[in-house]
Amino acid sequence: MHQTKITEIGSIVEDFAEEFLLVLFGPEATAELRDICVIHETDQRPVDALKKGGKLTIGSQEYTILEVGSEANPNYQALGHISIYFRDGANNEILPGAILVEPKVFPKLQVGDVITFN
Repeated sequence: MHQTKITEIGSIVEDFAEEFLLVLFGPEATAELRDICVIHETDQRPVDALKKGGKLTIGSQEYTILEVGSEANPNYQALGHISIYFRDGANNEILPGAILVEPKVFPKLQVGDVITFN
C-alpha cells in the first residue's frame, strides 16, 4: 500500500474533468505544470505501487485499476507523476506513463485528501 496527500490543486485541473483525466505530480513539479496537476507529497517511497487489478482511493472515492502503462511505476517512483484516465473499460489503450481506472467518475478533490494505492 502507498499513501500520499494532496497539497495543491492546479487552477485548470477541473477543466480536465470533462476529459476524465487527472494528472498527479510530486512537489518538484515546475511552475508550468502546476496549473494542470494535482500536487501531492508523501514520506514513503512508492515501489511498484501501481498494479493492474489494484485499488486507487482518492478521498472517499474508490477505483479499480484496469491497466498500468509500462512507464507509470518508474515515473511515479521518480517524480510522483502519473496520468489517471477514468474510463468504463471499453478502451484499454493507454499511454506509457498512465493508468486506466474505473468507474468513469471524476473525483471531487480537496487539499488534504489522501490518495491510496492498494
